[in-house]
Amino acid sequence: MKRTAHILLTLALAAGCSISYAEALQSFDMYNNDTINRIDISNLKQGHWMYFGKDKRLPGYAEDQLVEEGEFLNNRKTGIWKKYFTNGKMQNEITYQNSRPNGFAKIYYENGNLKEEGIWKGNKWVGEYKFYHENGKIYHEFAYSEKGKRSGAQKYYYDTGQVMIEGEWVAGKESGVIKEYYEDGNLRSEKFFNNGALDPAATIIYDKEEKTEVAPKPEKKGTGVVVVKGEESRSIKAFDGTGYHKLYNRNRQLSKDGVFENHKLMSGKWYKYNTDGILQSIEVYKNGNYVGDAPIEEQ
Repeated sequence: MKRTAHILLTLALAAGCSISYAEALQSFDMYNNDTINRIDISNLKQGHWMYFGKDKRLPGYAEDQLVEEGEFLNNRKTGIWKKYFTNGKMQNEITYQNSRPNGFAKIYYENGNLKEEGIWKGNKWVGEYKFYHENGKIYHEFAYSEKGKRSGAQKYYYDTGQVMIEGEWVAGKESGVIKEYYEDGNLRSEKFFNNGALDPAATIIYDKEEKTEVAPKPEKKGTGVVVVKGEESRSIKAFDGTGYHKLYNRNRQLSKDGVFENHKLMSGKWYKYNTDGILQSIEVYKNGNYVGDAPIEEQ
């Protein structure tokens, strides 16, 4: 029942009680003998607030059914606010600071199982984040930067719990080798990405039947392709013999493009020219091993 300034003042005077005008100006509701939904003398919401179906007028809620609850401080949402589905189960728990989402948050499926959890700041996820299948098994396991960009190790899972995809992301884009798996755990593919762009020539697809019939053997690391004298990087980033680089020959033609280790091309492409400077072949290397030739596009 809503208590207003006039009602409080009238009851206090009738009972011979002393009550200040400031106290009389406050309004509030009573719920299970607790004071809720208080508005102070400055007309600011304070303390614990509960919104019911009759307040929100949302479809599916009964008038006396709880929809949302949390704390106000000077008219601003603060702390954990809870929202409920029409079936009464938790819909989400979101931490607020100064009426903005800022802190740990949980979002649920209507069956009560957890759907998402992580740090929600402003309008984006930051830090560690998890998304779940409706059966409760983990689906996504991401890491976000402070700017809300996916960065670092990322994983996807089947609803059985088996890893589906894993790899590294940098500033929201795939970087390096991204591995995909079949539901039985066998490797499905290895794809090489550079700043989010897929290199089809460096992609390896594994046949599921062959993988189940033949016992997998660890791939031996090859020797790679040595960088020769005269090859250099033309980018701002100096060539240090390790990591992703593009190298050019003395004729300023692209000669090696990929990931290097100790001044050797280990994963990527080796462009080979004849004495007249005409491109003859593009050899593709994976983990130091030659895996085939990439097609030469017509100019």
